[in-house]
Amino acid sequence: MTRYTQEEQALIWLCACNELEPHERAVLLRAAGDPETLFERFEFFYEKAFSGPAESDLSSRKRNLEALLAEMEEKGYFAVTVLSRDYPESLKAAFPPLVLFGAGKRELLKEDIFCVVGSRITPPWAARFGTEIAAALSKRFAVVTGLAEGGDLAAVHGALPAGKLISVLPCGLDECYPAAHASVKEEIGRVGLLLSEYPFGEKTRKYSFHARNRILAGLCKGVLVLSAGEKSGALITANTALEYGRDVFAVPYNPSVAQGVGCNELLKRGAYVCTCVQDIFDCYGILPQTEREVTLSGAEEKVYNILHAEGELHTAVLAERAGMPVYEAAATLSALELKGLVVKSGGNRYGCVK
Repeated sequence: MTRYTQEEQALIWLCACNELEPHERAVLLRAAGDPETLFERFEFFYEKAFSGPAESDLSSRKRNLEALLAEMEEKGYFAVTVLSRDYPESLKAAFPPLVLFGAGKRELLKEDIFCVVGSRITPPWAARFGTEIAAALSKRFAVVTGLAEGGDLAAVHGALPAGKLISVLPCGLDECYPAAHASVKEEIGRVGLLLSEYPFGEKTRKYSFHARNRILAGLCKGVLVLSAGEKSGALITANTALEYGRDVFAVPYNPSVAQGVGCNELLKRGAYVCTCVQDIFDCYGILPQTEREVTLSGAEEKVYNILHAEGELHTAVLAERAGMPVYEAAATLSALELKGLVVKSGGNRYGCVK
């Protein structure tokens, strides 16, 4: 069971009050000075700040808090407050939410985080590139993005298989926007991490996306923009990241493509050009990976294992041991040679590279 200090509990209760707007919570907290004092004397500070009685008393607040914590535990949710040890330091310098409600792998908050975003209308080639680059980034970073169609979803598909994915929602954890991505959201909560600053039951509002974008920008070391129209949310995320002093990368576009106007504008203003993952890695001193993942067919795996055990064999001998015709063994060896796993050593003999 997750345990919270009295101060953390007070913050969780405050941020779960659906009837209060974010600016009202901030006003009340400033007036009280600390979360516990506000929790204990809420009626006093509310009336003082808003010149009207509060619809809450201490006994009801305590019951509501107990019910809230029990519901979170039952649903597998947790809360990371600005007082928690694992609250991201990078976010504290970026107009931080008092509480982040989460579901999934909390430990991802301790990882280096990189953001990948794109507009809802992202060209197919850019979406494919986003999926590939998010998969490569997930080997070194936790990838953070949203859950929208287009660029965000491309990043989700790339990073999700490694379980190194954080998705920040513009609504409560028990809501889903867009609704069509409910199954994707469920999978992220199972193998990655879902985050929201909004309490349970909070629907997406007009301002939710801009507020969510500041969290994306605040969490990350850098952000890659896959696509961005003139006024897209991806561009807002990138501009916020620049304000926070983060590195911004953009995919270059032909000037006539509307979905790339924002990317090209970012590049004109000094963003890094990104045409491959190494463009990002170079910025952080990450050397190119010498090892590469290779997928082998059944025949390739069989031939490779025999050759790996023997060190070097003639094609005919290898074919006999593999139980296949010589022509099939020769074709399989050629495929393995193209994949950099074997090398021809003369006299129709082959040896393993590694």
